Amino acid sequence: MTDHEGDNDNVNGGVAVAVHDINTLFSSSERDYLIRHNGDQVKIESLKGKKVGIYFSASWCGPCQRFTPKLVDVYNELTPKGDFEIVFVSADEDDESFNGYFSKMPWLAVPFSDSETRSRLDDLFEVRGIPNLVILNENGNVLTNKGVEIIGEYGADGYPFTSERVKEIKEQEEEARRNQSLKSLLVSNLRDFVISTDGKKVPVTELEGKTIGLYFSLFSYNPCVDFTKKLIEVYKKLKGGENFEIVMIPLDNDEEAESDEDGFKGVPWFALPLKDKMCEKLVRYFELSTLPTLVIIGPDGKTLHSNVADVVEEHGALAYPFTPERFSELEKIEKAKCEAQTLESILVNGDLNFVIGKDGVKIPVSDLVGKRVLLYFSAHWCPPCRAFTPKLIEVYHTIKAKDDAFEVVFISSDRDHTSFEEYFSSMPWLALPFGDKRKESLSRLFKVRGIPMLAALGPTGQTVTTEARELVILHGADAYPFTEQRLKEIEAQYEDMAKGWPRKVKHALHEDHDLELTRSRVYTCDGCDETGQVWSFKCEECDFDLHPKCALGTEADIEEEGKPQEGWICDGDVCYKA
Repeated sequence: MTDHEGDNDNVNGGVAVAVHDINTLFSSSERDYLIRHNGDQVKIESLKGKKVGIYFSASWCGPCQRFTPKLVDVYNELTPKGDFEIVFVSADEDDESFNGYFSKMPWLAVPFSDSETRSRLDDLFEVRGIPNLVILNENGNVLTNKGVEIIGEYGADGYPFTSERVKEIKEQEEEARRNQSLKSLLVSNLRDFVISTDGKKVPVTELEGKTIGLYFSLFSYNPCVDFTKKLIEVYKKLKGGENFEIVMIPLDNDEEAESDEDGFKGVPWFALPLKDKMCEKLVRYFELSTLPTLVIIGPDGKTLHSNVADVVEEHGALAYPFTPERFSELEKIEKAKCEAQTLESILVNGDLNFVIGKDGVKIPVSDLVGKRVLLYFSAHWCPPCRAFTPKLIEVYHTIKAKDDAFEVVFISSDRDHTSFEEYFSSMPWLALPFGDKRKESLSRLFKVRGIPMLAALGPTGQTVTTEARELVILHGADAYPFTEQRLKEIEAQYEDMAKGWPRKVKHALHEDHDLELTRSRVYTCDGCDETGQVWSFKCEECDFDLHPKCALGTEADIEEEGKPQEGWICDGDVCYKA
C-alpha cells in the first residue's frame, strides 16, 4: 500500500518509485508492533525517521544463510548511528524454522503468524527471489531494492545505500588505483601493521621497497591447502636471497577462522588479521574470481600481476621476480617442454612405469607408446562425471572398433579405494592406480581445475587438446582424433548440411518475429520438444528455437531443400562422409 508516488534517484536508475508510510507498511488491523527474537514488542511508530531495510529471507535458503551473517556484521556496525533498522520478512514454512533462524538476528521482524502482511510485502516489492533487501530512506522512499548486492560488495561502507554513495566509493577506488601504494593496499584507519607468524605487529612501512605477494586464501578450501604447501617451498627458497615477502589475505569466516587458527600460525609469512575489513576491500579491489590467488606487488607499490598462482604451481621459485620479461622466458621454456613431451615423459616416474587394467593387471606405459590416448580426470562422487562416463564409454567402443591404436586412462579423484574400484569396474579402459603420486603432476601439467576433464594426446605423446570432453559432448566419436584438422572437417560438414536452407523463416508457432538460422550447441525444440544441436531456427528476443525439420516442414522437405551431396549421409543433425 502507498500514500503517493514520487520521483527518486535510486541505485536502479532514478525511476519513479512509491513512497511508503511505515505504519501502513508493517501494521495490520490487529497489530501495531514488530517483534524481537526474545519476544519483545517494538512499536512500528519508532521506525519513523529511520532508514529501514526490509529483509526477505528464509532458513531453508542457502544463499540467505550465507548472507545473513554478513548482514548481522553490517547491522551491528551501523546500530550506534541510531538511524538504521532492519525488518525481517520470513519465507519459512513453519514457526519452528522461523524461530530458529530469527534467533540469530539482532533486528526486528514481522510476526510469523501474520502471513497476510508477509504475503502483501512480497507482492508489493515484487520479490522474485531471496535473499532480497529493500532499503527505504527516512521518508519511505525506496533507496534501492539491491541491498543484498550493495552490502555484499561494500559492507557497511555502502551506508547510506544511495546511488551517490555507491558512485563515491567507485570514484575512491579508481583514485586508489591511480595512486596505488603498499600503504593504500594494506593500511586502514584502525591498523598500520601486518601480523607475523609469531603474532607480532610489523609496520607496513617495513615491507616497502620489496616485491610483495598478496596471498588470498581459505584455510578450509583444499586447492588453497595444496597450494600453500607449494608456496611455502617457494617462499623458503626466495627468502634466503631475494627481497620478497608474502602477506596472506585470509578470507575465512568466524567458525573457520577459529578452527584454523593453528594453521594460520603455521605459515612462515605475514598476514592481515582474521576478519579485517581490508580483506573484503582487497577482494573487490582486485576483482577476485578464483582461489588460490597470488597478486604480485612490485617494489614501487604497483601491481605487477593479478594472479601468479598457476605460474608458481608450474615453475616454483623460477617464476621470481614475476616480471613480464620473466614470464616470456618461462613461456619459451614451456613451449620447448611441450614440443619435447612424450607419453613416457608424463606417465613414467621412477618405478611407476605402468597403468593398470582389470584386476589390477599392470600394463607397461611403453605398450601405449604410438597410440592416441585420452587422459580422463574423473571421480565417482562427482555427478557430472557419472553423467559423462556412459557417453565416453559409448564413444570409446565406437572409436576402438575402428582404431585399436587408441586408449583411455582413468585418473581418479576418488576419496577412497572402494569408490575407485566400484567406479573403475564400470569402465572398459585403463587407469592409474588409486592414490598414485603421478596424478598430482598430471593435474598440474594439464591445469585441471574441475572434473570431468578429458585431455587428448597424439601418437607422439604431445597434447592435442585439453577440451576433448566438450568435443565428445558435441560430436561424439566423430570428433576423433580431436585435432584441429578434424574439427575443420566437421565444421565444413555442418556448413554443407545447411546449404539450401533459408536464412530466415516465418512460422505459425511464432508469428511475432522471424526465426533466423542459427548455430546452436544444444537446445530443446519448442515445436517437437526434442533435443537438437548444430542448427536451429531461433528468435533471440524470445529465446524460441525450432529444429530445422519443424521449421521447414517434414523431414522430406528438409532433405529436398538441403539435399546432401553425393558421398554424404545425413543422420539427424549431422552429415557424415559415406
